[in-house]
Amino acid sequence: MQNQAAIDQVLRQKTDAREIPGVVAMAANGKEVIYQGAFGKRDLSKDDAMTPDSVFWIASMTKAVTTAAAMQLVEQGKLSLEAPIGKVLPDIAAPQVLEGFDAAGEPKLRPARKEITLRHLMTHTAGFCYDMWNGDMGKYMEKTGTPGIITCQNAALKTPIMSDPGTRWEYGTNIDFVGKAVEVASGKRLDAYLRDQMLTPLGMNDTGFKIGESQRKRLVAMHARGPDGTLAPIPFELEQEPEFHMGGGGLYGTAGDYIRFTQMILNKGRGNGNQVLKPETVAMMSQNHIGELAMTKMISVALPYSNDVDLYPDIVKKWGLSFMINSAKTPEGRSAGSLAWAGLANTYFWIDPSRDVAGVILMQVLPFADGNCLEAFAGFERGIYAGLDAAGQKAA
Repeated sequence: MQNQAAIDQVLRQKTDAREIPGVVAMAANGKEVIYQGAFGKRDLSKDDAMTPDSVFWIASMTKAVTTAAAMQLVEQGKLSLEAPIGKVLPDIAAPQVLEGFDAAGEPKLRPARKEITLRHLMTHTAGFCYDMWNGDMGKYMEKTGTPGIITCQNAALKTPIMSDPGTRWEYGTNIDFVGKAVEVASGKRLDAYLRDQMLTPLGMNDTGFKIGESQRKRLVAMHARGPDGTLAPIPFELEQEPEFHMGGGGLYGTAGDYIRFTQMILNKGRGNGNQVLKPETVAMMSQNHIGELAMTKMISVALPYSNDVDLYPDIVKKWGLSFMINSAKTPEGRSAGSLAWAGLANTYFWIDPSRDVAGVILMQVLPFADGNCLEAFAGFERGIYAGLDAAGQKAA
């Protein structure tokens, strides 16, 4: 990679200055890894250096993997994008819309005007939300004693929706229901299905809901950024024996494993010698599935966990199955029509099929959309495109 030293410098400077604790970044084209770097510490209270095989909670980067697994079942006719998903998941066959609260503070609910489909779930247009970006949901959960999604308790999924299906984009627990649909359609628990049909075939052997012994030795500590900007390690671990596996955010894994997933998308469904999805399925997943709707700014009501999220505020963002799609070229050089998303602890990826490049950058910092983490990501991505452009000019 022509720009290796420049990217190294950006990431090393961020960790040396303790603006971020530690980082692993990796980029690849369809054939090979073109950049990899690991800087800083796994845990600021210990001496262990970050290594390329360090294990991170990848949080919502799980969503693309769960959705890809569900699309295998769509290919087989075991799931349908269009049919009411209530036939598969009776719990959401008759969703209720939360319309606020009455004078006594009781939730006001009404039946939804439309049934939820798998496509609604995959595109965050079913009406489900996350309480950290929706104050009304926080209030509802408190009033009803509903546990948070991160508990991985089935009761956490028993929430109303915030709008009628198909009427607006709102980020939420949708992909946890996609994971449940995978279980019903396949007859396997989500961890087993993902392992057998997606992770093992792609050689993603360091990725799973449960942290194995070998992964634990390489596990990166979660860090919280205080109001003064300083970072400190905090105790954090997802339930290791969950009631349900969180298809929307439960996976732990490595940069090397996730790069394999992105390469599978670049290679139209093929990875590690296995065709896990049909080329036409990958093409469909990469298209806008929300029509005239657009991704909106996510306003945080839980500042320890997330800042406001407004990625590329000047660019209209659409949603595929299940990726953010930027409708114009980004300042870093990412082509219009690329696919991307992120995880709560500041893990990020992008896939740019038109330039045949993908990148993954992993950190473990709360809150999400941290300024320093986003700067590291932008510097890494800019460096990758500068290297591609330089190589292109040389070839020309």
